[in-house]
Amino acid sequence: MSKRTRRAAPTTTGAARPTVTVCRGCCCGTSKVPGLDHTAQLSDLRHALDKTATIRVTDCLDACERANVIVVQPSAEGRKAGGRPVWLGLVNDPDATTDIAAWVESGGPGITDPPGILDLYTFRPSRRVQAELHDG
Repeated sequence: MSKRTRRAAPTTTGAARPTVTVCRGCCCGTSKVPGLDHTAQLSDLRHALDKTATIRVTDCLDACERANVIVVQPSAEGRKAGGRPVWLGLVNDPDATTDIAAWVESGGPGITDPPGILDLYTFRPSRRVQAELHDG
């Protein structure tokens, strides 16, 4: 096949559904963050978002001062609409977990605005930390 007739392979711009990354490293998900049932938090997210999002557990996201950290990445549709990953820290309350799940169920970044209460949890990590998550 010549270069003229060769067609480029279709490219994808992201996952079909949002991805929720839950940190379970050196601080997140451990007894260093007391008063939260970490196993239940992860189980609740998996149960609530089973058909809506991909849940992935990762090692330390290097934002230990904000444990527990959850990152919500947009679906391909959300990214096309301008959505970008949202980093949430100090997610140490079952109500916050419920709010995150409800937002992701309704579309997540780029599709629907998060509930206003999640503004209290939102933070921006260093570029190095962001790149490590998004390249992995």
